[in-house]
Amino acid sequence: MKTLQVDFMGKRLIAMVFSAVLLTVSLGSLFFQGLNLGLDFTGGSLVEVKLASKVDPQVVRGYLVESGFANGTVQTFGSDEDLLIRVPPQQELGIAGQASLGDDIFTALAAQYPDIVLQQSNYVGPAVGDELAQDGGLALLTALLVVMLYILFRFTKQFSVGAVVALAHDVIIVLGCFSLFRWTFDLTVLAALLAVIGYSLNDTIVVSDRIRENFRRARRGAPVEIINEALNQTLGRTLVTSLTTLFVLLALLLAGGEVISGFATALSIGVVIGTYSSIYVAANVLLIMNITREDLLVPEPKQDGNEDGSYP
Repeated sequence: MKTLQVDFMGKRLIAMVFSAVLLTVSLGSLFFQGLNLGLDFTGGSLVEVKLASKVDPQVVRGYLVESGFANGTVQTFGSDEDLLIRVPPQQELGIAGQASLGDDIFTALAAQYPDIVLQQSNYVGPAVGDELAQDGGLALLTALLVVMLYILFRFTKQFSVGAVVALAHDVIIVLGCFSLFRWTFDLTVLAALLAVIGYSLNDTIVVSDRIRENFRRARRGAPVEIINEALNQTLGRTLVTSLTTLFVLLALLLAGGEVISGFATALSIGVVIGTYSSIYVAANVLLIMNITREDLLVPEPKQDGNEDGSYP
């Protein structure tokens, strides 16, 4: 049975325009809107409560605003009776007032809902939030640098540049989605970004390894044809891996609740974009950098002896 042959590289210019549009929108949103940072980075109070019956989160939020707690978010998690309340630092309160903000929120709610039960109350200081933001950014940059060095030693500089460009492409688009739709960016999303780097790298290495093998075996053929053949040879493995991962992530997204929704959303977007970038971004960079068969040939070992090949 003949294997399906898809002309991936024949659509590479369309893919370049598509990626350019996604990157432009993502970078524009990040520049003008920024990220909707969660309490892990901004500081503030997080309160989990349980009510005896279902309550509309918007009604609870309105009551908090009337009680003087501005810019908070209220959402259900686990069940309709469980509420997760996030309130950023209130500028008019001092350090002591910020630390007791969670207790004040619960006291205000208890006056309205006598049957309310406090599950937990946590406070994150702004200094801790700044440190987490710096450490998170450093972790992303370190991951990209280590990936570049790894690919450089395992393959060649063309593959190294292609892998890093593909990974940066994936991270920027995921961040752009969270900025554009104003989804909360917290530590779970940061963990998802690091997981996206690992997933995308694994897929890129598989594709790159097959491209290298095909270049070494081929005696003729243009680079576009050789790369196209390699992409078709790895297509089945790529689709099976991506779809299997997506099914698990969609299950987490639909049944995991609000606490894990950010992680599942970021990783779902990352899996789709990572699969796309392994095919179109990383391979496109190889063509842009004019990769040839000679770049990937294994150097022949030098033999001891005279210039004519004879030994003394």
